[in-house]
Amino acid sequence: MSSFRFVHAADLHLGAPLSGIARADRDLAERFASASRDAFSDLVSRTIELGAALFVISGDVYDGEWRDASIGLFFARELGRLDRAGVKVAMVKGNHDADSVVTRAITAPESVAQFPSKKPATVRLDELKVALHGQSFADRAAPDNLARGYPAPVPGWFNIGLLHTSCGGYAAHETYAPCSVEELRLKGYDYWALGHVHMHEELSQDPWIVFPGCMQGRSVRECGPKGAVVVDVEDGRVVSAERLLVDRARFAIAEVDLADVADEASALRRIEEAAAPHVAEAEGRLLAVRVTLHGETPLHLPFAAARGRIAEEAQAALHRLGADVWLEKLKLATSSPAAAAERAPELKSLDLAGLMEGIDDDPEFLARAAETLQAMGARLPAASSDEPALADDLAGLLAEARALALGRLGA
Repeated sequence: MSSFRFVHAADLHLGAPLSGIARADRDLAERFASASRDAFSDLVSRTIELGAALFVISGDVYDGEWRDASIGLFFARELGRLDRAGVKVAMVKGNHDADSVVTRAITAPESVAQFPSKKPATVRLDELKVALHGQSFADRAAPDNLARGYPAPVPGWFNIGLLHTSCGGYAAHETYAPCSVEELRLKGYDYWALGHVHMHEELSQDPWIVFPGCMQGRSVRECGPKGAVVVDVEDGRVVSAERLLVDRARFAIAEVDLADVADEASALRRIEEAAAPHVAEAEGRLLAVRVTLHGETPLHLPFAAARGRIAEEAQAALHRLGADVWLEKLKLATSSPAAAAERAPELKSLDLAGLMEGIDDDPEFLARAAETLQAMGARLPAASSDEPALADDLAGLLAEARALALGRLGA
């Protein structure tokens, strides 16, 4: 059996909005949005440069129905590059680009094999002695175990299973085409090319069962390096499966402990120190950082009272680390020292904190607050499917509002 190389990618989510960035800076959002296309173009170039014979995509090429044909034309153009380079392509559809979700299509080159959704199928590449098995999603919901119906392996050939699945179960991802690692192992394939989970995961190496992760992070919920997997096969067995990082922009969370920090200059230095490792890891890529301040500090109320200005100072601190390092959001999770009440006797007489006590448990207030947040959310830019709604963080928003009120009255 001959040796060959293939690239395994999944969860491209071309055309996905980036709501968190869009709310802060539309121009910056455009740069992040174009990062997905740039990353895929780079992945295609790297695939050709590496001499890969095969390129497999395990679902969610698109984030949803096209707004216009530009995203479909872009993908078709990149497939054309692979076709001209002699690289075969095989792909299944996932929950985001299921038959019922993305109804428009542009004709792909004949070298591209897209698996049907009615039942599993096998595609044979005679020149490589590779058998590819897969099934696309018909609808966004896929509650059944699709792997159970996959064909038996072709004897003497290298067998690859393409499957969009929540194999093993992941709390951060909805359940689609559920199955277990043991089920996939017993199928007898040599490599399972999985999709849906956005983190890179090797569930097994005997046989290889791999999530490559998403190609490009879309929000702060998808931090760190992103890309695909390059697999080398020799004499019918996988000898290596290495990550190929192609992401053009990254997200990071900088946790900043302000315990006992009493002055603003020291707090800003802490922000720089916490963000610096993420900037180094990004290696010059466009980077959006969520800064979370926590700890007992006398700065709690002053920062809450001047939240906008502190966010600007945090942005300036990030820019000192790099010109393309941006503040995605400033989160205040600090608290006042226990002795703070003694330093603010005027608040004692008002007892504003006492007046606010229990408001988090008032059903009528919470219902009105949630309704207001939903109305506000409807006026904001379109949200990514992975971006939580404003009302989902009601407790956190109430805590920030309480700190803001106390801080301004204290000032």
